[in-house]
Amino acid sequence: MRSNRRLRWAAIPVAITLAVVLAGCTQAELHGYLPGFLEGEPPVTNNTERVAGLWVTSWIVLLGVGLLTWGLTLWAIIVYRRRKGQTGLPVQMRYNMPIEIFYTIVPLILVLGFFAFTARDQEIIETQFENPDVEIQVFAKQWAWDFIYTDAVDGEDVWSVGIQAQEEEGAPAGTIDQEQLPTLYLPVGADVKIALESRDVIHSFWVIDFLYKKDMFPGATNYMSITPQREGTYAGKCAELCGEYHSLMLFNVEVVDQETYDEYVRGLAEEGNVGDYGSEYDRNSNLPGVDAPVREGEGE
Repeated sequence: MRSNRRLRWAAIPVAITLAVVLAGCTQAELHGYLPGFLEGEPPVTNNTERVAGLWVTSWIVLLGVGLLTWGLTLWAIIVYRRRKGQTGLPVQMRYNMPIEIFYTIVPLILVLGFFAFTARDQEIIETQFENPDVEIQVFAKQWAWDFIYTDAVDGEDVWSVGIQAQEEEGAPAGTIDQEQLPTLYLPVGADVKIALESRDVIHSFWVIDFLYKKDMFPGATNYMSITPQREGTYAGKCAELCGEYHSLMLFNVEVVDQETYDEYVRGLAEEGNVGDYGSEYDRNSNLPGVDAPVREGEGE
């Protein structure tokens, strides 16, 4: 009874200390210093907090397992070390049933737990909007991006064509000119469905603050559904090694209010960027289901 009381009295200050420490954490600390969070502001997208929660919780559990393992290892090293004057082998043990059960059950629980929570969150994140407010096609190419806004102006597609990152004139070497980067515009608060395709080789669409990326394969289409929740400019890049200038395959995402978004797509239409700018401009012509262009003199 006395030992139980002592444990209770010891647990109280520990619990109070943890509560105070956690209450004083900033948004960055609570989310493991991952990007996409600002104090007093909503997460960048509707999925950002879910991804951060899965990541941080996993690390907390794994850190606990690591501390326990390291502690037991150090304890065994210290307690069972060879003392001065000792010879021969220590008492040998063939097995210890409780420990064997512990070492079997606990890892099984951890693996099943990680699988269950990951599968749950992945299913939610990968569920695509059936009736999105905005539909966009993103085409990756060596080494830039094309953005097509589907049915954006009077029922027609409008588009912007990107070039790879350029160095800023008059700036230190390696400084990227942000004004020339391809820029994807998204309206805040809208349900956005993005179709991801490649014009040549494998690429990967990664917006860092979204905590989410998806690969882009030639001849196939992947989809991403998000709801942007905070206005701002967010950096993006290709996350799949795709050739010589992979490091210059950069872009920006501008999350803006609906009025600014509408004004931007109307501006693209006024510039003449109207109509189809889809897969017919892909570099590949030998994929299944794609007709190779007929050269002059062939087929006659």
